[in-house]
Amino acid sequence: MENIYALLRPIDFAVVLVYLLVLIGLGYWVSFGKKKKRDENLFLAGHSLGWPSIGFTMWGTNVGPSMLVASASIGYTTGIVAGNFGWYAFLFIFLLAVVFAPRYLGARVQTLPEFMGKRFGQSTRNILAWYTIATVLISWLALTLFAGGILVGQILNLPMWLSVFVLIGISAFFTIAGGLKAIAYTNVFQMLLLIVVSLILTIVGVVKAGGPMAIYEHTPASYWNLFLPANDPNYPWLAIILGYPVMGVWFWCTDQSMVQSVLGAKNLRQGQMGANFTGWLKILDVALFIIPGITCFVLFPDLKNPDEAYMTMVTRLLPAGLVGMVMAVLIAALVSTIDSALNSLSTVFTVDIYVKKYKPEASQKEVVLIGRIVTVLGAAIAILLTLAINSIKGLKLFDVFQAILGFLAPPMSVVFLFGVLWKRTTTRAANLILSAGTVFSIGTGILYLWVFPKEKYDFWPHFLLLSFFIFVVLAVVAFLVSYFDKKSVDRNVLDFGRLPKPERRVWIAWITLIVVMVSLYIVFNGH
Repeated sequence: MENIYALLRPIDFAVVLVYLLVLIGLGYWVSFGKKKKRDENLFLAGHSLGWPSIGFTMWGTNVGPSMLVASASIGYTTGIVAGNFGWYAFLFIFLLAVVFAPRYLGARVQTLPEFMGKRFGQSTRNILAWYTIATVLISWLALTLFAGGILVGQILNLPMWLSVFVLIGISAFFTIAGGLKAIAYTNVFQMLLLIVVSLILTIVGVVKAGGPMAIYEHTPASYWNLFLPANDPNYPWLAIILGYPVMGVWFWCTDQSMVQSVLGAKNLRQGQMGANFTGWLKILDVALFIIPGITCFVLFPDLKNPDEAYMTMVTRLLPAGLVGMVMAVLIAALVSTIDSALNSLSTVFTVDIYVKKYKPEASQKEVVLIGRIVTVLGAAIAILLTLAINSIKGLKLFDVFQAILGFLAPPMSVVFLFGVLWKRTTTRAANLILSAGTVFSIGTGILYLWVFPKEKYDFWPHFLLLSFFIFVVLAVVAFLVSYFDKKSVDRNVLDFGRLPKPERRVWIAWITLIVVMVSLYIVFNGH
């Protein structure tokens, strides 16, 4: 990828500049063009989000340059199997829509720690708030900024520190100025562009390779199977079936950055339809991010580094100007992830820590000011973490990214599933899983990734299976502690007995999506 900058033309840089100016202008118009009730819109957009904004925001938060590069790389080396990380998600987005969203919106909360505080008490809320802040700083901000810093540095020939400052500056502008509403509006614009340019790249690549049948004939048959044999070293089917749900529940149902736009929905129907729209958008992941990698395998089979697959396709197949548009949209995807994470960070700290614990009488104006200060501080901490990560040599973040998520997920998945689905779950059990369970899960991850790495020690199972085993252990502990805990917390149990049922149009939308997804899995497992 060292030649990307050399292959760019002046018109490409002009397109990137114009795009950034349009993006900033759009954010400014949304933020300051309508002053009415602007303060209340900072965190949850004044509960004004409709299903298109919710769907694009959730998908946009999930899409980033790391996904583009890593998905194309996996497509280049193994085929469509990585599509499970996009397509399998529909089950857990459905779980968010019909199980979690009615409870979240019914509880009238701004954050998920606030929700768990109503369920288990203030001690759980405090633990979860700090857990969420640490997760946002590490998994959303630092890792995204590092991946983005590499990409922007290659595109614009900038050093890492300057690339990071460019990204964080644009992202912080949206969060500080307009909060979630500015993010939601600009995300629609960004994601539409991402769909268009990525679709153009896919079509141009497929045509250049001689069409779909030519690509199929020049790739191994295993490239077109979503489920690979149980002895496959990279993605065995059992590891995906058992392990991904642990990650899926945490990521799609309990992560503040992902769920925040649903919390800002106009009403439950809009939230459920927005989640459904996200499920449809996830179908695009394979066509837009993985197929270019498979196509690159056919066109450029001798790449030394598979991570170069996406950029090789962009720079070798697209004309000047359009290459600049792709670069601009990649920057947009970075901004989308970063600004959503910054907004979530400020929301959790302000609502769950500052107001709840330190100053309950704070005025709305003061709350907004604190949120903006936290955004700036969070951005500064994320920059330091990113530069620290950059100083580590030999660490392949793309190789361990899914594993890191797999070790972060089990405690949160257990606590939320038990807290929502079993009324007898106690505060003691929830706090034990969130504290000691987190130490156990992340500690296992450190052993797996660094102390006794799997490349040298073959006694480890696949990291997705390991995540599943940790989940089972924590679930058993949560059950036993709750079952034998004599100090019940019934006074904190939210009343989930009067939940509104999904409307007919919501069921139709979801049943249609489920039928489509099951059909895709049938089609892509017969090779």
